Amino acid sequence: MGRLLKRLADLFALAAGLILLAIVLVTTFNVGAFTLDRIAALFGTDVAGLPGYEDFVRLAISAAGLMFFPWCQWHRGHVAVDLFMERAPMIVQRRIDQIWLAATAAVALFLGYWMVFGLLENRSDAVVTGVLGWPEWPFYVPGIASLVLWAAIALAQLAGEPSRA
Repeated sequence: MGRLLKRLADLFALAAGLILLAIVLVTTFNVGAFTLDRIAALFGTDVAGLPGYEDFVRLAISAAGLMFFPWCQWHRGHVAVDLFMERAPMIVQRRIDQIWLAATAAVALFLGYWMVFGLLENRSDAVVTGVLGWPEWPFYVPGIASLVLWAAIALAQLAGEPSRA
């Protein structure tokens, strides 16, 4: 089970990285178009930027942002107060780690639960982006899947599955 969770976390992080790369490329293109527009204005012409740029970036970042969380959880890349915890007895360290893993899983599932309602509401209201006209509800799916995977990894770690492999 641990190998599957690790591979899924790796795939999610890779997909998120590709989405971020697309955002960087589109942003670079758009900035270049704005720069060319300034230069073209000197000659009485214009160069258009990408229509719907903001729509794309908003939807893409909403999907990519949560897709890194499972990978971070697998590698225990969450914030820890090591200075305080390293002085505590090992049993206290383990118990606090178990409490935080359970809390992390609970929060991830709680957020995923409410994101399902957001998806359903967006879908029933037929919400679309302002410029591109894309439906917004499909962009909830990667976030919900990421939250479920994040919770699954935290629960596997709570059950004693090894990580950082």
